[in-house]
Amino acid sequence: MPLRNRRIRPLAALLLSALIALGPGTATAAAESAPRAAAAPDRGWNNWSCKPSAAHPRPVVLVHGTFGNAVDNWLGLAPYLVNRGYCVYSLDYGQLPGVPFFHGLGPVARSAGQLDTFVDRVLAVTGAAKADLVGHSQGGMMPRHYLKFLGGAAEVNALIGIAPSNRGTDLLGLTRLLRYFPGAEEAIGATAPALTDQIAGSPFLTRLNEGGDTVPGVRYTVIATRYDQVVTPYRSQFLNGPGVRNVLLQDLCPLDFSEHVAIATVDRIVFHEVAGALDPANARKTDCASVIG
Repeated sequence: MPLRNRRIRPLAALLLSALIALGPGTATAAAESAPRAAAAPDRGWNNWSCKPSAAHPRPVVLVHGTFGNAVDNWLGLAPYLVNRGYCVYSLDYGQLPGVPFFHGLGPVARSAGQLDTFVDRVLAVTGAAKADLVGHSQGGMMPRHYLKFLGGAAEVNALIGIAPSNRGTDLLGLTRLLRYFPGAEEAIGATAPALTDQIAGSPFLTRLNEGGDTVPGVRYTVIATRYDQVVTPYRSQFLNGPGVRNVLLQDLCPLDFSEHVAIATVDRIVFHEVAGALDPANARKTDCASVIG
């Protein structure tokens, strides 16, 4: 084996292992995903007979993160929103052949096309004119491609990104090591294209962010935590432009130490802030006490 290949493969394995370890999916979660998928409708979401109410006229589409799936990423937030009267839906996207449970790994632009198709289905079934999107990590960034390049702005009222990879990540500096291993980035991208699409400065992100972060007619909310160890630096998650509200979790509750996974999966303070962003006219102040709200 050439010396260069012997160097590339360990680094690719290191970065992939780090992303898997830091991502929302775990071996235990994967093993439990099948029975949970069957239980998801019992928890009230992905109920295709749900009709939006006058109080909540838009369906909510939840978009999981890298290594996530339509069930495990949303076992906390989806029921929280259903219990507050929303029609809630979630999808799997970015699947790779032969890789079960861990999704969001395919090319991000192709995943945006899957989201487009799913939103069309939700709107057709519910009769709503527009949907609201809530995404975690890649799921908070990827919809921006749909909004900007696939006509999504006509179908979406608001995008709420929880720890979104809007400008990619340097993964606590690990991605900067790639320059010392020629071919390493290509090796990782061949395995899971979404990983290299989300490296800060990637061609995908450069195109996405050219000409401005937002599109007219859509409200944007970004919720970030200073303890994020995956999408780093955390301030790279924030957007600029009209209709944008950037929120640092610790400004809402200084005692909240949620990191990249917990902020979207178990943090009820964040759930409260998401509910307020979905219905700003009736939003209540979010603070540490919102954990019991």
